Amino acid sequence: MNRGDVNGRIWSNTAKGAVLPLAILALVMFMMVPVPAIMLDIGFVTNIMISLAVLMIALNAAKPLDFSSFPTVLLFATLLRLALNVASTRVVLVSGHTGSDAAGHVIEAFGHFLIGGDYVVGIFVFAILMIINLVVITKGAGRVSEVSARFTLDAMPGKQMAIDADLNAGLLTPDEAKTRRQEVATEADFYGSMDGASKFVKGDAVAGILILVINIVGGIILGVVSHGLDLGQAAETYVLLAIGDALVAQVPALLLSIAAASIVTRVNSDKDLSGQIAQQFGIGKAWVPVAGILTFLGILPGMPHVIILPAAALAWFIALRLRKAAKQQAQEKPVEVAEPENPAHIEWSDVSDGAVLGLEIGYGLISLVDERKDAPLIGRITGIRRQLSRELGFVVPMIRVKDNLALGANQYRITIAGVVVGEDELWPEELLALDSGDLVATVDGRPAKDPTFGLDAVWIGADQRSEAVVAGYTVVDPSTVVATHLNHLIVSNASEIFGMDEAKKLLDTLKEVAPQLAEGLTPQPLNLAQVTALCRNLLIEGIPLKDFRRIAEAMVAVARPDMSVDHLTELVRQRIGSLIIQNIVPVKMPLPVLTLDGELEGLLAQAMRVAGDAQHPIEPALAQRLIEQVTEAARPIMAQARSFAIVTSPVARRALSRLFRPHLPETPVLSFLEIPDGKPVEVVAVVGNESRINRVERLAA
Repeated sequence: MNRGDVNGRIWSNTAKGAVLPLAILALVMFMMVPVPAIMLDIGFVTNIMISLAVLMIALNAAKPLDFSSFPTVLLFATLLRLALNVASTRVVLVSGHTGSDAAGHVIEAFGHFLIGGDYVVGIFVFAILMIINLVVITKGAGRVSEVSARFTLDAMPGKQMAIDADLNAGLLTPDEAKTRRQEVATEADFYGSMDGASKFVKGDAVAGILILVINIVGGIILGVVSHGLDLGQAAETYVLLAIGDALVAQVPALLLSIAAASIVTRVNSDKDLSGQIAQQFGIGKAWVPVAGILTFLGILPGMPHVIILPAAALAWFIALRLRKAAKQQAQEKPVEVAEPENPAHIEWSDVSDGAVLGLEIGYGLISLVDERKDAPLIGRITGIRRQLSRELGFVVPMIRVKDNLALGANQYRITIAGVVVGEDELWPEELLALDSGDLVATVDGRPAKDPTFGLDAVWIGADQRSEAVVAGYTVVDPSTVVATHLNHLIVSNASEIFGMDEAKKLLDTLKEVAPQLAEGLTPQPLNLAQVTALCRNLLIEGIPLKDFRRIAEAMVAVARPDMSVDHLTELVRQRIGSLIIQNIVPVKMPLPVLTLDGELEGLLAQAMRVAGDAQHPIEPALAQRLIEQVTEAARPIMAQARSFAIVTSPVARRALSRLFRPHLPETPVLSFLEIPDGKPVEVVAVVGNESRINRVERLAA
C-alpha cells in the first residue's frame, strides 16, 4: 500500500468521524441563529428522509439487536425535529404576515395539499395524529420497553449462568461463550436505553402541541398588533402556517414512533419482519373461513357486492394457493412420523447430568460467576484446569458450575463423579484473613476455618485488608478461597476423575509419538481396563502421568497377562523411581527419609507374608501404634516445611502406604527398590524402638 492510499484512508476516517459533531453543531445553529426558508425546506425533507430510513431498517431487522443504535438514532432524530420546530416558529412569527410561503414551500404544501387550505380541518387532523402517536403508539411502545427492560435485567444472571454451564459442559467454545455473553449484556443495555428513549418520543409529542399553541396565539397577537391585520385574516394566515408546521414535524414523528414500536415488539427470528409475518400468515386453512365469511356477507341484500365479493374471491384464491403449496412441500419432503411419547419412557439424560466435576453455589454467590462483575471465579476455574492438566498429565474435564436452591445463600458444594467431596460457606463481599501462625495483632471479624487446610481464619470487610496484612494475616478474596479448595480436591481425587476415556486418549497420543511402544503395550499384554487401573493406582499415590511414555515403557517391561494390577503397580513404581523422587526433592538435593527399625521391618514383612493378599494385613492395634509413632516422628520435619518420604521394604510398602495415607496425605511411601542407586539419602528419623513396638504386637496376635 502506497503512502497516498494510507493518507486517503486517514482522511476518509477523519471525515466520517466529523459528520456527527458537525450535525450536532448544525442543530444548535437551527435553534439559535435565524435561517432562511430554503434551509427550512432542506431540513424538513432531510427529517422525512431520515425517518423513512429508520422505519425501513426497523422493519427489516431480524431481531432488535440488529438495530442496537436505534435509541441513540431516535434521540438525534428528535433533536433534529425540535430544532426545525424552533427555527420554523421563529420564521412564522417574524415573517408569517407576508404570505403562506413565508416559512418555506414544504410547510405551505402541507398546509394546502394535505388539509385543503382549511385551518379548522388542519387542527382536527393534527389532533387525531397526536392522539394516535401519543396515546396509542408511543404509550404502548413505552410500556413494552419498560417491561422488556425489567424482564431482561432480571433474567440476565440466569442467562449468564446458563452460558457458563454450557461452556463448562463443552457445548460452547470460549469464543462462542464470549459472544453469547456480549449479546446478553448488549440486550440488557438496549432495552434499558429503549425504555429511556421512549420518553423522548412522548416528550416530543407534547412539545409539538405546545409549539402549535404558541405559533397560533403568538401569530395572531403579532398579526393584529404589529402588522395591522384584522383578527380573521391574522387567524387564517398564522393558523394555516402553524398547522402546516405542526404536520410537517408530526409525520416524521409518527414514522419514528412506528419504528420504535416495531423494534420493541419484535421476537427474535432468522427472518425480517416481512418474512416472519408472511410465514405465519401463510397458513391455507386460516384463509378458508375468511373467504367463507366474506362470501356470506357479499350475498346478503343491501351489502356492497361489487366490493365484498371480489375480496372474497381474493381470499379463496389465497387459501387455495397456500394449500396447494403446502401439499407440494409435503410431497417433496418425507414426513417423519414421530413415535408417541411414552410417559413411562425415561432417558439417561433425565437421571444424570454427565459432568464429572461440579461446583454448586447458593444464590448469594452468583456474583462470583456474573459476567457483569467480570466473573472472577470462572477465570480462576479455567486457570486451575489448565494448570492441573499440565501437572497430572491428562485433560481435567470441564467443571460444571450451577446454582442449587437447596443450598444456603452463601454455601457452595464441590462434587466429583456425583459424590460430594467438599463444601463450605463464604461471603462474596468480604475477604478471608488466614492466621499465618505468627500474628502480631488480631482483627475483628466472623470466625471461620480455611476450607482447604483447616487454618484458623476470620471473614473481614474489604476496608480491613490493610489492617489484617499489617497484623500478619494472609488475606484472600472469596474466589481464591473456592479455587484453592477446588484445586486441592481435584489433586486429591485425581484417580476418581481418571477413567477409561482418559486412558484411551493417553494411548492415542502415545501412538502418535511412539507407535511401536503403544502397539507393544495394548491390547496385549495389557488391555484398556488394566492400563486404566494401573494409572489410577499411580494417581492415588500422587504420581502424575505427564511422563506417560516412561510409564508405558515400564509397563511393557514388567507386564504379564496373569499378574494382578496391584503387583504390576509395584513393579512399575520400581522402574520409574526417579520420576517419583523428582516430585519430592530437586535432583541435586539428598532425599530426606523416615525409616522403620530393621527388626521391625523384618517382623512386618513376616506379618505380610502370613496375611497374603488381605486388604488390611496389619492388626488394628499395631496399625494404631505405627500411625502414632510415625506421626510423632514426622511432626518436627513438617514444622520445618521440608518434603520427605517414608521408606520401607517392597513387601510392606503398599500396606503401609494405604495405612498412612489418611493421616499423612502429602507424604509418599517408597520402597528401597524405588530409590535410584546414585540418589543420596538423608535419614531424618527412625521409628521402631519401644521394644520393637511390643514385638510387633506379638506378631500381629
